[in-house]
Amino acid sequence: MRQVLVTGGGSGIGRAIARDFAKAGDHVTITGRRMAALQETDDGRGMTCITADVTNENDVTALFDTRFDVVIANAGAGKAAKLAETSLKHWTETINVNLTGTFLTFRGALAQMQDGGRLIAIGSIASLKGAANIGAYAAAKHGVLGLVRSLAIEVAGKGITCNAVCPGYVETDMAEAAVSGLMARFDIDRAAATAKVVAGNPVRRMITPDEVVAAVRFLASPEASMVNGHALSVSGGEV
Repeated sequence: MRQVLVTGGGSGIGRAIARDFAKAGDHVTITGRRMAALQETDDGRGMTCITADVTNENDVTALFDTRFDVVIANAGAGKAAKLAETSLKHWTETINVNLTGTFLTFRGALAQMQDGGRLIAIGSIASLKGAANIGAYAAAKHGVLGLVRSLAIEVAGKGITCNAVCPGYVETDMAEAAVSGLMARFDIDRAAATAKVVAGNPVRRMITPDEVVAAVRFLASPEASMVNGHALSVSGGEV
C-alpha cells in the first residue's frame, strides 16, 4: 500500500485525485484549511485528514513526520486582475499559495522520500503560456514549472521523478468563479460566459476532474519511471 499525500484535498481537482487513489487501495492523506471540506472528501473512505496551510512552513514540515511515496502539490488559487490593478497583497498571496506552497511541500517530501517516489505538481496551462488579466497567477504557475524541471534533475539519480500536470479550465469552483466574473463584467448569460472561458480550447468544453486525475495516475505509476521534468498538458490541444 502506497502512502499518498494530496494538498488542497478539500475540493475540486484535489478531491478527485484523493478519491481515485483511495479507491485504488492507497492510503491517502489530504490537507487543507477547512476540516469540514476534508471530511467531505473522505466520506468514509478511510483517508487521514489534516488541517494545514501550505504557505506556513511549520504546518508543512509537520506533515512529513511520515514518509510518503507519492506527493501531489495541488493546493492553489487565483483570481483575475489586470496587472495595473493588482495589489501587492494579491500578488504576494498568489505567489505564496501556488509557488511557495509547492516549494515547501516538495522540500518536506524529499526528507523522507525513497527510490520510486513521485512528486507531482498541479500546474496549469498558465504554466505554459501567458494570458491577459492573470499576470500574478501565470507568474506563479510558470514558477511551479521551473521548480519542477529543476528538481527533476536533482532527484533523477535517486529513482524519484518530479513532474507537472498542466490542465486548462477544469470544472471546479475556480472555473465557476471565472464564469461568474465574466457574466457580471459583460452582463452576459452563463452559456456566453462559459463559451468565452473555453474559447482557447479547440474542443470547446471544460476539462473534467477525472481527466486530470488520469494524468496524475499515470505519472504516479511505475510505468512513468522515465517521465521526469515533464509538463503534461491536459487542455484539448490548447497548449
